[in-house]
Amino acid sequence: MADDDRDDNRRPDPDALLALAEKDRRGKLTVFLGAAPGVGKTYAMLTRAGRLKAEGADIVVGLAETHGRSETAALLDGLEALPRTRVAHRGRVLEEFDLDGALARHPRIVVVDELAHSNPEGSRHPKRHQDIEELIAAGIDVWTALNIQHLESLADLVAQITGVTVRERVPDVVLKKADEVVLVDLPPTELIERLKEGKVYLPESASRAVDRFFRLGNLTALRELALRRTADRVDDQMVDYLKQNAIEGPWATGERLLVCVGPDDLSEKVVRVASRLASGLNAPWLVVSIERADREVETTVRLQRMEGLFRLAEQLGAETRRVVGNDFVEEILKLARREHATQIVIGARRHHGWTRFFSPSLPDALSRRAAGLGVYFVTPDKKEKLPVPTRLSPPGVASFRQSALIAVAFTGAMAAVGKMIDMVAELPNISLLFLLAVLGAAVMGGYVSAFIAAVLSALAYNFFFIDPLHTFTITAPHEVFALVVFLTVAIIAGGFASRIKEQAEVARVRATALQSLYDFSRKLSTTAKADDAIWVAVSHLQASLKRNIVLLLPDKSDLKVAAVWPPDTELDVTDFTAARWTRDKQEQAGFGTGTLPNSRFEFRPLMGPHGLVGVCGIQQTDVRLDINAERALSAILDQTAIALDRARLSEASVEQAARLEGERYREALLSSISHDLRTPLATIMGAVTSLRQLGDKMTPESRVDLLQSIEEEGSRMSRFVGNLLDMTRIEAGTLKPKSDWVDVSDVVQSAVERARKYFPGRLIETGIAPDLPLVEGDSVLLGQVLFNLLDNAVKYGGDEPVNVYARRDGADVLISVTDLGKGIPPAEIDRVFEKFYRRGKPDGRSPGTGLGLSIARGFVEAMGGKIHAESPALKKKGTRIVIRFPAGDKTKACKTP
Repeated sequence: MADDDRDDNRRPDPDALLALAEKDRRGKLTVFLGAAPGVGKTYAMLTRAGRLKAEGADIVVGLAETHGRSETAALLDGLEALPRTRVAHRGRVLEEFDLDGALARHPRIVVVDELAHSNPEGSRHPKRHQDIEELIAAGIDVWTALNIQHLESLADLVAQITGVTVRERVPDVVLKKADEVVLVDLPPTELIERLKEGKVYLPESASRAVDRFFRLGNLTALRELALRRTADRVDDQMVDYLKQNAIEGPWATGERLLVCVGPDDLSEKVVRVASRLASGLNAPWLVVSIERADREVETTVRLQRMEGLFRLAEQLGAETRRVVGNDFVEEILKLARREHATQIVIGARRHHGWTRFFSPSLPDALSRRAAGLGVYFVTPDKKEKLPVPTRLSPPGVASFRQSALIAVAFTGAMAAVGKMIDMVAELPNISLLFLLAVLGAAVMGGYVSAFIAAVLSALAYNFFFIDPLHTFTITAPHEVFALVVFLTVAIIAGGFASRIKEQAEVARVRATALQSLYDFSRKLSTTAKADDAIWVAVSHLQASLKRNIVLLLPDKSDLKVAAVWPPDTELDVTDFTAARWTRDKQEQAGFGTGTLPNSRFEFRPLMGPHGLVGVCGIQQTDVRLDINAERALSAILDQTAIALDRARLSEASVEQAARLEGERYREALLSSISHDLRTPLATIMGAVTSLRQLGDKMTPESRVDLLQSIEEEGSRMSRFVGNLLDMTRIEAGTLKPKSDWVDVSDVVQSAVERARKYFPGRLIETGIAPDLPLVEGDSVLLGQVLFNLLDNAVKYGGDEPVNVYARRDGADVLISVTDLGKGIPPAEIDRVFEKFYRRGKPDGRSPGTGLGLSIARGFVEAMGGKIHAESPALKKKGTRIVIRFPAGDKTKACKTP
């Protein structure tokens, strides 16, 4: 039983299964990895391709660099090679890999050599590994080749070993995501021999290569790096297999690294060392930077440096994060505990003894408090020239020269004021004036200015106000003590004043950004339509960033420009291509990115809760956005995406409601048709059958009754079809009533007579006031309205009589039709004029189609009148339908021909 329970608990890792499912939808990447040029990567790759081609595989050569090696070029025979694209670059025509051609051909496998190659300017991607990523995303398997020295994390180590700086680099994550890594190995001595024989480079270049790069020690070190990296990749694959199949076995590592970086030159080395350490341990690693909560110390240079470090870390496979806090050590330890880090990697500079005593470094403080954690220090090289650490001031703080001038000005002014006061009266506490000088200098120039002012104030106070005057000599011991106390208090007070000013400046900057976001949110909250939200976002972004803004929305298979500001902003072909890439891949493209960087705009996707809702383009310049602008931009784009998604959902909700309403009307119409046509048709069919089969045997009275039934039911069907046609005319807007003078008395009498013929057993009473004025309208439509109202009253009035009244009510002519039936509940009084609405009779049945009153309202309103229902009208029962028409001018009516 225990064994069974243990087997039940051994389930595959869900994350590993999801990663496997994701790989099944993409193409596979195979990297032929070598320690140096000439080991035979391309040869091995083409040899393997030839074998698969002979077996019938769909494999093509997108690009293969033979470098003039005849034995490698011979392997291309029999393989399909895609045409290369010709690109003009710096006065030369280059033949490059045709990415679009490969996507259009869409083979099962494509060979693309030189993974670390940089594409010419104007290409879709600046690096070839990005071309390969697009091929893989399209479901195409890719074979490529790479030398170990081109890995980003090894660039500094390779430069240290060989003395050669490798410029073309590939992010480590590319190799880490490879589905297969094939190590192509060759002993260093054999490689050097091949080089001397001219099989790697041309003879004139081979001798220079042997002297510089292809030395035995260099090749041995590079070979070791290639072997280690391949072994790490094999170990990764083994771990993935164990996780996917729930196999208990030795895991490669349980380590997790936390790497601390800042905007200094040493941090780049820290990131690279941490990458190699994480690769050796096969451990995930997190790169973090700490920002002070009470100071805005980010400058444009620091921001760009931090962004570069984060991009490098992400290329090497790290996760990046920013943390805000004042106690750096506490924040690092808190994050390490939260992320279950086992080691902390941090850069450590050399400090002199007195500097270390007065200003303990972050690594020292961290090592003292990091109980249970390993701390890995990365130190600079001895030959590395380290810059002197400088204190970065927040925006608005003066430079050193300005600070000194401010301090001199305040100190001189207070010394002059003090001398004038001293000539009038002798004050024992005149030193307080110099304290004002220190505070003023702190407010105007910052801490540096306050410190200079404190020193100058101490000297000025000694020179002008302490005996002996006009010397820096102090004779009284208590004066020495007073001067020391003054200097200490001045420095402390100046520091506090400078700190308060810095915090006030930070608060002002953040309050301005917060107010801008609040204003944008308030504007956005009042918009209900997508167009309004788009224009609010575009205008606000342009006003905040001072850059041209364009916002595009997906439209079927393409993008359409929804809004631009300023209005004269235009997009060229490259801009549209970058925008489409952002839409398709849902990642940034254009200026400053890895995709179509020649575009003038940087395009960012607007991601809502239900997917991409748009693309925003920001025209960039050489001056990058600062950190506050970046934060504001991200917040505005997020809110805009939510607003657009909300507007889209609102429109979809309205459309859905309209569809549901249409379905309801359709169901009601079908119900009415099925009921109101079935009954008269059944009567007509029965009467016709009886006449045809039994006509000769029937009495004349029976035949008359049957024919009368056929006539009545035929008229009923005619009225039903007429109602449907009238409603169609009303909804289509084609109803155009005549504009004639109508005698209401005649129309009422005619409608009542018509109703009495249709309902001979019902009592219909009329009351028409004498001398009713004429009304302007259509007598035919008005007659139809009155007949519909009478029909409705007969259906719901029971056996009681129906009353029709016509009288003058002020400036209107009022016509009312009243029944004495059950009446209408107050909650439903406003619904009686809706299409297909039918009141239930006492027996539970709902007669009619529910169109009569709806048609009456349409006719009355078309003629300029008003109609409404009242219930209970008389004796707390019954229903009254009232029509009002403006009374006409009798004089004008008489003159009308």
